[in-house]
Formats: sequence, C-alpha cells, structure tokens
Amino acid sequence: MKVSKEQVRENRMRIVETASVLFRERGYDGVGVAELMSAAGLTHGGFYKHFGSKADLMSEAMNCGFMRSAESTVGVNREKFVEYYLSRQHRDAMGKGCVMSALGTDTARQSESIKATFAAGIERQLAVLTNENGAGGETRADLIDTIAHLVGALVLSRACPDDSALADEILDICRSRMLGQQVHESKISE
Repeated sequence: MKVSKEQVRENRMRIVETASVLFRERGYDGVGVAELMSAAGLTHGGFYKHFGSKADLMSEAMNCGFMRSAESTVGVNREKFVEYYLSRQHRDAMGKGCVMSALGTDTARQSESIKATFAAGIERQLAVLTNENGAGGETRADLIDTIAHLVGALVLSRACPDDSALADEILDICRSRMLGQQVHESKISE
C-alpha cells in the first residue's frame, strides 16, 4: 500500500518533533534511531526514507526546537521571559524547554554543520527578542548577555541533584539579579 505525500510529510514531522523532545531530554548520543522511531510510532526501517543520517535529523530537530522556543517568546516581555526561563517548571521540563540550555554542551562536540544550525537558532532567538524589546533600548550585546546568563544559570541548576537546595538557589539568585530585585545573600566565610 502506497503512502500519500501528505502522510509522508506528517510522518517526517512526527519524527522531527519526537527527536526534538528526546534529544533535549537525553542528548544526541542518548537516543538511538530505533528507539526514536519507536517513540514516534514508526518502524526503524523507515528512518532512511526520511533522513540521510542521524546528523540530518539532529539538525532538523534542533531547528524545530529553536522555532518552538522563538514562537513561545513572541509577545512576552523581558520580566515574564526571565521569570519563566529561570523557574523550576522550565528547569524540570528539559524536553519541552530551551534548546540552548539542553543541548549547548552536546552541540559543542558535534560537526560544524550542527554547530551552524545551533548558531542560526541563537540568531533567530536574538531576532525575536530584538523585535520584542526594540522599544526597550536593549542592544544586541545586552540580549546576548541576557541569554548567556539565563542559559548558564539553567545549566548549573540542572547539573545539581533535583532535590538540591543549591539548584533552587541558583535559579532564585539569578532570576532576582536579572530582574534587579534584592535578594537575601549570605556571606561566604573565608
């Protein structure tokens, strides 16, 4: 039985969206093609009808994740963006969250083409934030600084045990500082 072109497109999109979530949850090397295809509800053998390689899928899945992230920030002001980004909800939903914080370190170990897709995703996010914050006077340098702080804080929090007070402390302090709020700080003893 022949599959329609529409069904082929739907299957491909299902694979890409499934991969986008699984790669963010487990990293590129944490998911095999067979497992990914099974999670998408398709057979392993069908993978190469859609993609030339796992790297091709990685690139497309990353692009999909960046597009979803960019879409979710349209119309969101800086304060709401920072509050959500540095929340426990976002921290604990890695598969649905930001590609930069979930896959940045994995991407650094990938091919130049994967890195180029990642860089294009950062540029897309910067463009969205520029459009959303243009009237606020933030420069490109300000936005890069903001993104770097957000991603770094989330990566550090995720690297701590889930029930760690430090994981929450990192989010709380960085969120407060980025929003210009006072936060109770204990001094480090020497």
